[in-house]
Amino acid sequence: MNTNPVQEHLVLLLGGTGRTGGRVLKQLLDRGVHVRAIVRSANRLPEGVAGHPRLTVIEADVLALSSEEMLEQVRGCDAVISCLGHTTDLKGIFGAPRELVAPMVERVCAAAVALEPTEPLKVVLMSSVSVHRSHALDPRRGSAERAFVALLRALVPPAKDNQDAADYLLEKVGSSSPFVQWAVVRCDTLVEGDVSKYALHESFVSSLAKPDDTSMANVAHFMCDLVTEPQVWGTWKGLLPVIANAAKA
Repeated sequence: MNTNPVQEHLVLLLGGTGRTGGRVLKQLLDRGVHVRAIVRSANRLPEGVAGHPRLTVIEADVLALSSEEMLEQVRGCDAVISCLGHTTDLKGIFGAPRELVAPMVERVCAAAVALEPTEPLKVVLMSSVSVHRSHALDPRRGSAERAFVALLRALVPPAKDNQDAADYLLEKVGSSSPFVQWAVVRCDTLVEGDVSKYALHESFVSSLAKPDDTSMANVAHFMCDLVTEPQVWGTWKGLLPVIANAAKA
């Protein structure tokens, strides 16, 4: 586990007051990373981070930012981590905004293209195993599961939102952009717990009927590795890794 200071990094963090996003924020700061966090309310920041010298907090609704304001938030960053997600109550699932993640991804990528950075901006998106890769690139998902996921996307707005965000990165940004590189981290059932051993897979290893546990601390650790460890980024950029806690002996 690498926790050496990485002072040269500046990460734009979206969703840093959520359960996983808060862990990402703390772990980035522990690694010596400078963080620019856009949050709706600074009062919801994780305990102990307010006033941290490497943390800049912008109180705003990310979707309410103009294109120019988004560009200024992305300016100077070498990575963007998004832990944005819909709340799990009825209002969060079926209420406004029905589209949150996909429009944010498009606007971040547009800002990067406008800025024309000398090194591609790394975009790391937290997502779900309900998201699949097109063209049968996730072969372990059978026809029944694919039908269920299609129904889920049709009926549950957050599922479609997450898929649209991943599709934008896969199909619109692709692997040849000189200004944006990306990785989509697909999580299974999120659970509490400290950082522990975890496994990474290019595709699914479990069915939706028998999901794997994924601790939020492990998701945060992997996302932080992606933006601070060049070897990890080189392995997973342009992919949709599935993360799950390692099986217990």
